This record gives sequence, C-alpha cells and structure tokens, in this order.
Amino acid sequence: MASRTDTHNQFVPSSNTAVREKAAWRVYLTLTKPKVVALMLLTALVGMCLAVPNGLPIQQTLVGMLGIGLMAGSAAAFNHLIDRRIDGQMSRTSRRPLPSGELSSARVFMFAASIGVIGFVALVVWVNALTAWLTFASLLGYAVVYTMYLKRATPQNIVIAGIAGAMPPLLGWTAVTNELHSNAWLLVMIIFIWTPPHFWALAIHRRDEYAKVNIPMLPVTHGIEYTKTSILLYTLLLSVVCILPVLVGMSSWIYLSASLVLNGGFVYHAWVLKYRSNATSAMQTFKFSIYHLMVLFAALLLDHYLL
Repeated sequence: MASRTDTHNQFVPSSNTAVREKAAWRVYLTLTKPKVVALMLLTALVGMCLAVPNGLPIQQTLVGMLGIGLMAGSAAAFNHLIDRRIDGQMSRTSRRPLPSGELSSARVFMFAASIGVIGFVALVVWVNALTAWLTFASLLGYAVVYTMYLKRATPQNIVIAGIAGAMPPLLGWTAVTNELHSNAWLLVMIIFIWTPPHFWALAIHRRDEYAKVNIPMLPVTHGIEYTKTSILLYTLLLSVVCILPVLVGMSSWIYLSASLVLNGGFVYHAWVLKYRSNATSAMQTFKFSIYHLMVLFAALLLDHYLL
C-alpha cells in the first residue's frame, strides 16, 4: 500500500517538472520576439487612441490588441523558422530555440501557424475584416517578402520592407474605426523613416556576422562610413517627418516639445556615430532609437488626452 507521502507526490508535480514546463513556455515566448511585439502594440494602441475623440470601444480595443499581437508574434516565429540556418552561424542568434535544438522546425511551424490563425480569426470575427487583412498583409510582408527574399537580395532590404513593421498604428486605427485615415498614415510614415537608422546602427555593430552569412546589409555592401552617413541623413529626415502631426493639427505643443528633444538626441547620436565614433557608438545609437520611438508615441498619447 502506498504511504500518505507517496499518494501526495502522485498529485504534486516535482520541482523539476515545473521548471521544465516553465522553460518550455519561455522558449515559445522567445519565438514571438516579445520586446519587439510590445513596442509594436504600443504604437497600435496610440493609433487606437488618436482615432477616437472619447473612450475606446472595449471589444475592438482588447481583441484588436490581442489579434495584432498574436499575428505579429506569428510573423516573428516564422522569421525564426526561415532564418534558422543563418541564426546558427551568428553569435547574437545562435542561442535561439531552433539553432540551439530546443525546438524542432515542425513545432515552430505549428506554433507560428496556430497563433497566426487564432489572431486572424479573432480580428475577422470580433473586430473587422479590414484590420484582419491589413495585419495579414503585414505578416506576409515581414515573414515572406522581407525574410525570404529582400533580406538576402538587396542592401535596401530594411527600407523596402520597413512598411510592414510600420503598420501597427494604422492597424490600431482601423481596429476602432474600420476605415483608413490620412492621420494614421502619418504615424506609419514616422516609423517607416525611423526604421532604417534604428536597424542600420545594429547592423554596423554586427557587420562581420552579416558578412559571414552573406546577408547584404548596408554596412556589408557599402561600408560602415556610408552607412553612418545614411543614418545621419535619415535622422534629419525623421526630425522633419515628426513635425507633420503638429502641422495637420493632430497634436500640439506637448508632442512638439517631446519630438524636438527626442529627435535632437537621435541626430546627436547619429552625429557622434559618424564623426566621433568609438566601439560602443553604434549600440548606443541603436538603444537610443528604441527609447526615442517609445517616448515619442507616449508623448502623442499625453498630448491627445491632456489638451
């Protein structure tokens, strides 16, 4: 007969089992690139808030955020799957779930497809078809057009495909209004112009790794100095584009003040990278660009609700 302790242990998972289950959950979460998706959802939420003058519709907001997040995570997981070979050859990505052997290709495909379908169905049924199909187009743009073709075909890959990653504000806008609007496209333009200097700063830092796997990123094909010049020029262009929401009356002085400070900081980092560069300048520029976009869109929210 089993003792009281033995009987109890049959129903209580061991600590090792709990650790394994937790680890598996974290592995799948890693596939979705949660930090990237979180930034995308922030911009989508801003698009929602700016689209309506009063309170947000609960169903469209919650389900819209869920659906957009699931499909963005699906695109990220497909990116892991498609890039598994080159990821294994780069130190930055060699510990990802597929190169490290934590997950099989079949499991990653099923996971990516499942959350993508769930997100799409949720948007169609509880939000609107326009948002669902636009989000699906963004998924294809990133996971297929960029990852499978552009990334390996041209040094302008991140510029051409940047529209896919810039779509979340528009998706948020359409989720609560079911219509396209020029103001939403202004938000898309900001992220579209922000993306190249953001990514090229990282590409400079990882130039040798991209060269090793024959990915034609701009620092590999045109050199680091050319890329630094491109980053500086794009940050100057971004400074102009970020003023447009004020010029069209979408925002006022709170956003304008934050925008001037943030863009001044981005231009400064780009200038240092070009003319006073050291070993950490590229990554400092890359990290600043993330905070730049986060605070910029937070300023849009503050401006919208306080004025």
